[in-house]
This record gives sequence, C-alpha cells and structure tokens, in this order.
Amino acid sequence: MAIEHQSLIDQYVERPPGRGVADARLRDYGVEVWALAMYYQEVAGADPDVVATDYGIPRQAVDAALAYYAEHRDVIDARILLNHDSVA
Repeated sequence: MAIEHQSLIDQYVERPPGRGVADARLRDYGVEVWALAMYYQEVAGADPDVVATDYGIPRQAVDAALAYYAEHRDVIDARILLNHDSVA
C-alpha cells in the first residue's frame, strides 16, 4: 500500500476498542467504512466526490475509507452482504 494511503487511513480511520476490522469507522465522523464502501458501489456510481458530498465529509476521509476497504475487502464485503441479508 502506498505511504500516502496508509497516512490517510491513520488520520481518518479508527477501530473501536475490542472490535474487528469490519467495525472500522471514520474518526470524528462516526460513519462506518463498510457503509461508505457500500454507498460508493451501489449508490454513488463509484464516484468518491458523490460520497463526500452526500455524507458531508471531506473527500480525503472518503479516500481513507476506500483505501482501508481495499486493504480489508473480503471482511468488509462480508459485512456488506450481512447488511443486505438483514434488510431483505
């Protein structure tokens, strides 16, 4: 992973104590990474600017969430699938 991506992750992403990788959220905003990743894919047309605007968060925070998602895709995709199953 590029150093700049890791720097963004360190700046914006946190895991609540005692929680797993899929429970990561944006520091200072409380938005869970899995929710942003799902929105990015399913609603925003894979446009990070749309995600930032719709959530009212900085574009860099979206970039950090997407970098974290790319690093933990399997676990976060499983969380997204669980969310779909619970809604259906």
